[in-house]
Amino acid sequence: MDYVAAKSTMCRQCGRSFVPGTPKPGLSLRPAPASTNEPAPSRESFGLGRIEGLWKGQRNRVVACFECKRKHEVSDAATSTNCPGCSAHIDLRDYKITTSFSRSIRTRGELHLTSKGDLSSTSVVVKSALIEGKLRGNLQCEETATINYIGKIPGRLTANYVLVERKSDVQCFRRIRAGSIDIKGKMSAEVIATGPVNIHKTGILEGNVTAKSINIEKGGIFTGQLVIGQADLTQAELLPSAQSVAPSAAEPDIPAADAEPLPAT
Repeated sequence: MDYVAAKSTMCRQCGRSFVPGTPKPGLSLRPAPASTNEPAPSRESFGLGRIEGLWKGQRNRVVACFECKRKHEVSDAATSTNCPGCSAHIDLRDYKITTSFSRSIRTRGELHLTSKGDLSSTSVVVKSALIEGKLRGNLQCEETATINYIGKIPGRLTANYVLVERKSDVQCFRRIRAGSIDIKGKMSAEVIATGPVNIHKTGILEGNVTAKSINIEKGGIFTGQLVIGQADLTQAELLPSAQSVAPSAAEPDIPAADAEPLPAT
């Protein structure tokens, strides 16, 4: 049995091509219908059933436009699409970097920076990334950034969620901004997180941390200064206002002295 609109087909047994036609007498293509009043399925319904089965087997995902942020649904097999709102082109491809790479990337796909890869692009925007090589550029992940690397990371990393694998031993020269972060290996960096920072029992974090909360399991190590609260909290907001520290009345018997700045806590 083949598709009803097929002009030619190939024999599944000998491989020869032929034009489909009326079945030969005595050749049964499908079992006879049961002893009911229901008719046997036609070739048209058989072909439509195959198409519907293929359509149901496809998986879709939701992507957002880089320009107008409008979201729409596309197939997982698609490599690109156009925004239905502003008609902007949206790249959906996955990238695997195995050598030196310096071009800009903006895709809703994933990025794999292999152990032999060297990413020095000034602007890379992806859905998620696996970092196993040198990151010397700017990487922004909409979802997850997984670090499985031993060495120095001079680039800038921004992600909604950062995972430092157990075998990692990284030293980040630039500030890492994340929604939340899980540390299972060793990491030396300045971290700013709008959510929690979790240091697992095998994790080691060295550096200043500003986060909403921090959780250190038994066996985990943290060394550095810690600020719990808003990520955008500045030092001026930590100091008392000038009016609250000003004396209510002048005291002439106390000699005047130069004002000293309050230590930051």
